Formats: sequence, C-alpha cells, structure tokens
Amino acid sequence: QVRLVESGGGLVQAGGSLSLSCAASGRTYSTYVMGWFRQAPGKEREFVAAITWGASRYYADSVKGRFTISKDNAKNTVYLLMNSLKPEDTAVYYCAAEPRLDRVLAAQADYRGQGTQVTVSS
Repeated sequence: QVRLVESGGGLVQAGGSLSLSCAASGRTYSTYVMGWFRQAPGKEREFVAAITWGASRYYADSVKGRFTISKDNAKNTVYLLMNSLKPEDTAVYYCAAEPRLDRVLAAQADYRGQGTQVTVSS
C-alpha cells in the first residue's frame, strides 16, 4: 500500500512559478515509478511527468522545458517545479505511484493522491 499526499497548489499569474510536493508512505515507494497527472474541467486526465527508481525523467510535450520533476528518497517526497506557467496549465494535479512506467505515461496508476488545484490566471 502506498499513500500519497500532495501540497503546494494555488493561484499564480501567467509566467509565474509553483512547486508541488508529494509525500509518499509505504514500503514499496522506492521501487515505484512516481508521476504527476493533471485533469482540467471537462477534459480527461493526462500525464505530466514521471521519475523512475533510477531517476530517469519523462515529460509530456506540453510541459517539457518548463516543468521539472525530482525526488528526495530520504524524505519519501516527489516534487514538481513548474515555471513559465500558462493558463492552459490550470488543472487539478495528482501525484501517482505505479510499478510500470508504461501505465504512468498513459496517466494510469495503482495509487493516486487526492489532488491539488493549480490555477493560472491570464
């Protein structure tokens, strides 16, 4: 069992930055792929970023070059630093944990947090 708790969402102007955190608990955390998904109103959930147990990173094309995913294994925490935010980044952001990278890239995961709202004003 993996429990995920996100924090750090909020309201920011276009061009600004936000940092999200995801605190994970559970003894399988270190072997899982950790990821971030997002879901905007009226849209399907989509993959944003992922980091593997070996610290390989993957990004959606829409956020590449603007978002950075990282993790601190000692703190069991995953981060998403979001720069140059755009109004289209507005969504609920979910932290996810999943053994299989292909599922994370498809915005699927065994475990997801409750989500944190990110709103980017124009």
